[in-house]
Amino acid sequence: MTIPEALCTRDQWICWRRAERNGETTKVPVDPQTTGFASTTDEGTWCDFETALECVESGSTAVDGLGFVFTKSDPFVGIDLDDCRDPDTGQPTEQAKAIVGRLDSYTEVSPSGTGYHVLIRGELPAGRNRRGHIEMYDHARYFTVTGEHVSGTPTQIESRQRELDEIHSAYVREEGDDACEGPASEPGSKARLSDNELLEKARNAANGDKFERLWNGSTVGYTSQSEADMALCCLLAFWTGGHAGQMDRLFRRSKLDRPKWGEEHYADGSTYGEKTIARAIAHTSEFYEPSESEVEAQRVGSSRDREHVYLKERVSLLRKQTTSLEKELEAKTARIERLERRLETYEGRPVTSEEETESSRETQSKSFVRRLRGILRR
Repeated sequence: MTIPEALCTRDQWICWRRAERNGETTKVPVDPQTTGFASTTDEGTWCDFETALECVESGSTAVDGLGFVFTKSDPFVGIDLDDCRDPDTGQPTEQAKAIVGRLDSYTEVSPSGTGYHVLIRGELPAGRNRRGHIEMYDHARYFTVTGEHVSGTPTQIESRQRELDEIHSAYVREEGDDACEGPASEPGSKARLSDNELLEKARNAANGDKFERLWNGSTVGYTSQSEADMALCCLLAFWTGGHAGQMDRLFRRSKLDRPKWGEEHYADGSTYGEKTIARAIAHTSEFYEPSESEVEAQRVGSSRDREHVYLKERVSLLRKQTTSLEKELEAKTARIERLERRLETYEGRPVTSEEETESSRETQSKSFVRRLRGILRR
């Protein structure tokens, strides 16, 4: 495992574990000190590198790997290149190879083996921070850390501000991007529906049947799947207020999604999906604007949903811990019973030094059982 010393000396470490949400695999941040939820904005749930590594190496089922939290006070920027590497051959796409080579800083393979994480010293440029399979973060987010260093790249985190600006401009930034309100081409970006709320409204609208058919992958009535893709994107453009990022995220959840969506099909490096979204926004003359009451209701609902998920995860974790303690208690109890039966056979006989040792072990076992029972009563 190769991890830059610049990261190891900072107390910004957490762990993570895989979880299923809405049929998709996600990585839940975990506090190594409690194995409860960690937050990328609460330093009380972070720790030093040694503590986090010890948690991972302990074999605990509560964690699957290490994570490093980005903050405004550190100089690091993380560039996430997703779906750009063949996990069997290690061969990267030409775009990923060019980006990694240009940044020329510490790079490692992602946990899935299908992507790269590049770490540099710099400041994230203004505007959006993701486009297609490229994402950039510098605070309030975390990177999974594998230590699987990519051969040929530096083992330390290098200062690469100019290179970062160039990569951001070429692959992420779009004309009209604004640091405060988002892209000018995305109307309504200040007040949007959540993905689930949007889907519910779209399905219950007057043209909900059309939306449902397209969402489920039907191309009936269209001359090609590309035409069906465009039709769904036009509907998504209306409901998202023309927000390209949310449109892309939702389309990938639909059954019309296919590998072609993320492939580069144009000389400027744009993907088929990006061009389809841009055209759909350009062809949409009206956009849905949620009312203030809808936005507020959604905010409250999202808060409750997060709390509900946290409680479910916590209960599940406590149940696993209780089951483990119960099994250990059963094993200790069985040992005590065996020792008691052996003691009965030795009654009335002189006690040897070996038997004294066994008796001492029995006393320790009984003490352990009492402690376990006390824990289970809490």
